[in-house]
Amino acid sequence: MPAALVRVERSARLLEEASRMLKEDPYSSPARKRLIEGSGGILQATSALLLCFDESEVRKIIRECHRVLDYLAVAEVIETMDELVNFLRDLSPCLSKVSREVSAREKELTHQVHSEILVRCLEQVKTLAPILICAMKIYIHIVAQGGKGAEEAAENRNYLAQRMTDEINEIIRVLQLTSYDEEQSDLDNLTVLKKLQNAIANKINAANDWLLDPNAVRGGVGEKSLRSIIESARKVAERCLPEDAHTINKICGDLTTMTDALCELRQDGKGATPQAEALARGIKDKLGHLQQAVMNAVIAVDKAGLQQTAHTVQGRMEQARKWLSNPGHDDKGLGRRAINAIVTEGRKVAEGLPGMQKAEILQLCDDVDALSRQLADLCAQGKGNTPQAHEIARKLSQKLHELKEKINSAVVNRVVEDFIDIVTPLKQFTEAVLAPEGTPNRDQNFHDKAANLQQFSNRAVKTAKMVATSSSSGNKKLAEALQIAANQVESLTPQLISAGSIRMNYPTSKAADEHFENLRQQYADTITKVRNLCDEATDSADFIKASEEQMKKHTFLCEEAIKNRQPQKMVDNTSAIARLANRVLLVAKQESDNSEDPHFIDTLNRASDALQNSVPPMVQDAKAVALNPSDPGAASRWRESNKSLLNAVRQVRDAVQVSPPPPPLPDLNALHLGLDQAPPRPPLPHDGAPMRPPPPETDDEDEVFKKAPLPSQPIMVAAHNLHREVRQWSAKDNELIAAAQRMAKLMARLSELVHNDDKGSKRELIATAKAIADASADVTRIAKQLARECTDKRIRTNLLQVCERIPTIATQLKILSTVKATMLGSQGKRSEEDREATEMLEGNAQNLMQSVKETVRAAESASVRIHAQTHGKLRWVRKQPWYAYA
Repeated sequence: MPAALVRVERSARLLEEASRMLKEDPYSSPARKRLIEGSGGILQATSALLLCFDESEVRKIIRECHRVLDYLAVAEVIETMDELVNFLRDLSPCLSKVSREVSAREKELTHQVHSEILVRCLEQVKTLAPILICAMKIYIHIVAQGGKGAEEAAENRNYLAQRMTDEINEIIRVLQLTSYDEEQSDLDNLTVLKKLQNAIANKINAANDWLLDPNAVRGGVGEKSLRSIIESARKVAERCLPEDAHTINKICGDLTTMTDALCELRQDGKGATPQAEALARGIKDKLGHLQQAVMNAVIAVDKAGLQQTAHTVQGRMEQARKWLSNPGHDDKGLGRRAINAIVTEGRKVAEGLPGMQKAEILQLCDDVDALSRQLADLCAQGKGNTPQAHEIARKLSQKLHELKEKINSAVVNRVVEDFIDIVTPLKQFTEAVLAPEGTPNRDQNFHDKAANLQQFSNRAVKTAKMVATSSSSGNKKLAEALQIAANQVESLTPQLISAGSIRMNYPTSKAADEHFENLRQQYADTITKVRNLCDEATDSADFIKASEEQMKKHTFLCEEAIKNRQPQKMVDNTSAIARLANRVLLVAKQESDNSEDPHFIDTLNRASDALQNSVPPMVQDAKAVALNPSDPGAASRWRESNKSLLNAVRQVRDAVQVSPPPPPLPDLNALHLGLDQAPPRPPLPHDGAPMRPPPPETDDEDEVFKKAPLPSQPIMVAAHNLHREVRQWSAKDNELIAAAQRMAKLMARLSELVHNDDKGSKRELIATAKAIADASADVTRIAKQLARECTDKRIRTNLLQVCERIPTIATQLKILSTVKATMLGSQGKRSEEDREATEMLEGNAQNLMQSVKETVRAAESASVRIHAQTHGKLRWVRKQPWYAYA
């Protein structure tokens, strides 16, 4: 703060001197120099002052968050009701203050993603807090009675305390973020490493306090903090560079051995001996070395700058396509790594498939892997631009597309099969838990239903993670939300089973009943969220088609049951058909609720009503068959009702599928044959070289982007990325593409001007930034107009979210460009102020290009679903590649 204040005062004096000198001589060169320096200084110093104030406000909130973490850390040592009352009295006001301040803070944030994370974490904290108190209460109740189940209750309590701790730590992390990278993901390697580093820093004090206390008990908060630090450090080692991983693993091994030895000494009452104290000091020193090693590892990964493969198959396909379109270009192995990740995902998906499908996917994986190796070998030999390499790249691209389609189809089938019924496993488990004492086989039934619930959860989690990676949507936020929800189900299932065991042991305890009900509701909400996210990530038409195929399989099995007179088999398969029909109805309702197109809604609702009315007759006819499998009349009636149901499902699928409207027909009155003059006669055949095909459609700015940018030109790289995105579309009759192309060209020019230390380029730099802001306004205006016409609520919301960021970023670009312009020719290019201004401008330009790129993608999706009466004002016509003219 003092440095910023001093700079404001110095800049203000420069402006005063400049105004006095300009009053005497309007053309004074020193006065103009002072004016430029003072203006730039005022802008930067004021920004620094505001930043200092904002950081101080954030530190106050973080201080309160740390107080909550301190209270959560002692939750494990509370063993009486009096202690719990005191704990609750201390925690409640602190938690309320954090909730109030974080809620107010998230409303002030400019980055929507950060705001969403804070809201999500805060909601989780509010939900978990009463469940934690209930878990602590049941633990105290069991310990006071001296009954069994204390270990399960302690595990429940510790799990909930850890969940709350993780959410608070995430709040602290997000509060400290000052920028947002559009390409960044919560699943990124560097993001995960920073979270682990933050977790270690938050537990280091508790570990050191335990080491300094010779009378500290074994298994307390301090020891658990120490062992948690070691575990987090090992996770860092798994994700960092090899040399850092070796160092961290060695320190972790030493710490584990030394900690075990210290615990044994303290267990034997020798914690105050010189040997134990020396050991504690050694562990404390090692902990400091470990924290430093982790910090060095994170910095090394950040500096390595190795671009990470995308987290979805869709993103990996894009990275692979970039490499395959130009195999000779050195992309630091990114394309090859992306292909390897797709192959790995393909093999993972194949594991749970039946024989034929599994063999097809594994064969495709082997073919892709072999072609990828061949191409990589040619590139390593410098033959990436040879005809042989291009032919392999073409085959590889085709095989990759086939593999992606197979993966997507398999994942859709998994969603249909694994989420056909999410209620029954939990319902049966709950019934087993609530069974009265004395019920025959009560314990065995509980264990069977618990195993069934665990098995269902495992498969649902595995499928959800596959959907997050392999879905056709490629939605990064959706993938992150699915991963988070799936991890919660995975960790919550054993806790629910433990809570059920406690409820069985203490059937008359109100606390045990409340505790079980809390976790049961938490599980039900989370598994429902997982299913809904999977449905959202899966194309509705593909889902309904896969459901229809499953219904046909169950229909075939019903026919076998009728033939072999197996009533139970008939009941099981018709129940599966009915459940699949209900899932189709659920997806159809989601599509109907998501749309604002009256014609689409009416068509879909009519098809859904027909399907809903087809289910009861089919079930009734199936019951008649099950009661009398030898009655041919009953079987015939069931076949007819089942056929009607399948036809109704097909009608729902047809209603859900949306095809883009065909291009308008030309005006027939304007068509005529030129009778006055005959067409030119084609040339006679000759032996010379064949005529070259017509040149592809190009834009003027293609010349600017012919040369690949260097990594040291981040603004030019961002401009290239936008140009690559929009060049696939024709700008004719598409204002959005035309504006985006204009922005890419202007941004490329801005990149040149930023690195040009010429006084004459100041005015052009400012003018270019203003032109970019004007083009940004055009993009935003067109996108908002398209959003108003879009009938799909999800797509419209996504389009508005991405385009509404553009004006803010464009305004920042004008300000930052002005600051940078004041430094051109007046200061050394290596000054600290100039370096900061350049970095801020580069980051801003990258965010702007990424936002425009996402807006173009969202606009193309929105154009498919627009109000029928508007007919669409933007035409999305893909340019033909040169080989299409052959």
